[in-house]
Amino acid sequence: MATGFNTDLRDSQATITPPIAPEKFDLEAYADYEARLLESNRRFRQADSGLLVYRRFRADGVFYDQCRDFEKSLSLQLGALQASMAYKADIANFLEPWYGIGYIASCFGADYVWPPEQAPAVEPMFETCADILAADVKPIDQTPIGRHMLEMIEYFLDKTKGKLPISFTDIQSPLNMMSYLMPITDMFMEMMDEPEATAQVASLITDLLIDFLKKQQNLIGDCLARPGHGFASSRAFTGAGESDDNAVMISEDDYTEIFQPLDERIGAAFGGTVFHSCGNWGGKINMVKGMGGIVTADGAFSAQTDPSPNDPALFGEQFAGSGIVLNARAVGAPDEAFPAFQQLWKPNQKLICVTYCQTPEEQARLYDMLHSMEGANV
Repeated sequence: MATGFNTDLRDSQATITPPIAPEKFDLEAYADYEARLLESNRRFRQADSGLLVYRRFRADGVFYDQCRDFEKSLSLQLGALQASMAYKADIANFLEPWYGIGYIASCFGADYVWPPEQAPAVEPMFETCADILAADVKPIDQTPIGRHMLEMIEYFLDKTKGKLPISFTDIQSPLNMMSYLMPITDMFMEMMDEPEATAQVASLITDLLIDFLKKQQNLIGDCLARPGHGFASSRAFTGAGESDDNAVMISEDDYTEIFQPLDERIGAAFGGTVFHSCGNWGGKINMVKGMGGIVTADGAFSAQTDPSPNDPALFGEQFAGSGIVLNARAVGAPDEAFPAFQQLWKPNQKLICVTYCQTPEEQARLYDMLHSMEGANV
């Protein structure tokens, strides 16, 4: 029985499934499957409490070098969607036009670096915020990386005939995006020495991000599944799911003064603030709960999911009654994952249990265990 984080795996949350070419994928069957789940998704969104189960399928390779090719990425993701229908769940999986996370650097003339069999990376270009503010800048959609992302969305829509849910591409917070423009140690020094310039840079890249997300939203239209990327996402849900991993590395005062208003601005533009951080962010719970417009927060709650998982008992107590959806991920077999979800669940909780059971039989068992918790059904 696995008990800890497996460092031999490239992606502990990935599921290896055979790719399926778009012309061989049964669009109508998946559209019907998704439609059957949407009503419970709508009820959950509108309710003050409730529990849903989501068996996340991350197609292996999509978040690495396979993102480089439209056809390969879509075929891998369609294979995952096909496999997902055999797993008992309340929320359908979705397609994501993922093409790296460093796209903000393209606005300043950077291009991706492609390490073999790894995700694309960017090399920090600047040493100070003043350097960034003095640089020439283009909107994301006018850069090669941005155009590739929009063309990827168009390709996905065309090949699926607009019948399947599609999310935004991976959204990085302004704080995270700054760390792609300058070495993170320099960024921390700038926050202390030049807080006004830091705020100006963060505001600039927030504007660039919002503009790009609006272009994605216009393209995807009614197919848009939110919050996106690592969150359980649905056409019935809302918000733009930000990865804000570096928030655990700065003081709460610095975050609330410089970055929180920008995260809230993004949330206001897309139906709600949505927070994710890898690792243990239990010390930032009050900060996250205090964000304006916060609708969803994500965390890892088993050692197989993250080498430094969150404490489910703490999060269960702190988020109960808040009205904030807790998107809780726990890799592991039913007997390993269930105790974490059991501690997270409270009668006045809004909880999405994100599972990664290896077989449909294990998934069905865990699904029934989760919905058997008192008052869990919605």
